[in-house]
Amino acid sequence: MSLFSDDQNIGGQLKIGEGIVPAIGEGITKVNGSMYAEGPAVFGGSTEFITPYATVCIGAYKNSDDSPVSAVAGICPGILLPRGNHSPYSLAVSGPSAFLGVVDTNDNVHVGGDLIAQGHVMSNNGGHILAAKKNFDIPHPTRDGYRLRHTCPEGPSNDVYCRGKVINKKEILLPTYWKGLVDWTTITVNLTPIGAHQNVIVKRVDEEKVYLQSNGGVPINCYYHIFAERADGERLIPEYEGESPADYPGNNDEYSVSGYHYDKRGE
Repeated sequence: MSLFSDDQNIGGQLKIGEGIVPAIGEGITKVNGSMYAEGPAVFGGSTEFITPYATVCIGAYKNSDDSPVSAVAGICPGILLPRGNHSPYSLAVSGPSAFLGVVDTNDNVHVGGDLIAQGHVMSNNGGHILAAKKNFDIPHPTRDGYRLRHTCPEGPSNDVYCRGKVINKKEILLPTYWKGLVDWTTITVNLTPIGAHQNVIVKRVDEEKVYLQSNGGVPINCYYHIFAERADGERLIPEYEGESPADYPGNNDEYSVSGYHYDKRGE
C-alpha cells in the first residue's frame, strides 16, 4: 500500500525500516529532525544503480523540477568537470568529513589542497610506493663477476657520491670503481673541519685522489662529501617541453622513471 501526498513536514523523527537506533535516540531521548533508513536507499536518478552497491546509493542530479545550474565550477581550482543542466556533483559536503573504513574509487581523485598520509602513498595497484628508494644496479665497471648497486639522490644531474672522514692526512682516496664510472672533471668536494678552524682547501683533484692543504700545516681533521657525475651515459636534461616522460628529448632507454615505466611488481 502506498501513500501519496504533495508535501509532508515531520517535526519529530522519520524512521524507515525496523530497529532501535541509539544514535538518534528513542522515546523521550529522541532527537527531533533526525531520520533513520534501514536501506538500501537511492538518491538521484532512479536508474543510476542496477543493484544496491551500498546502504546509500547516490546517483547523478536529475530532478527536472530544479532550476538549471549553469555557473557551477569544480571545487578544486583548475579542475574541469562535465557540465549539464545541474551541478556536476552527486554529493557535496560542507565541513570536515570522516571515513571510518576503506574508501574505493574507480576514477581520479582531485585535491585542491595538501594530501597528507600517515602511511605510504602507493600507485600501480601497490606496485609502486612513492616512499620507496630509487636505485641503480649495474655490472661492476672494474671487477668481473661483481655488480654495483647505489641508491640515487634526486637532482638535476646523474650524480654519485662518497663521504667520510680524514684524520691527519692530506689525501682522500676516491673509490677505485669511480674509474670508468664518473667524469672526474665534474668532481666537487665539500669539507667540514672538526674541532677547530683549519683553513682546509682542495688543492687539486685527479681520477684517484683529492689532495688537501691546510693553513700552516695544521693537522687536518674533517668530514668530506664528494659528488661526481656519471660518465657511462648521456648528460641529464632536467627540464624539457612535453606532456609525459615519453617526450624526453634524450635517450629514454637510459632511464627508469618513477611511476611511469619501472617497478612493475603489481603486474
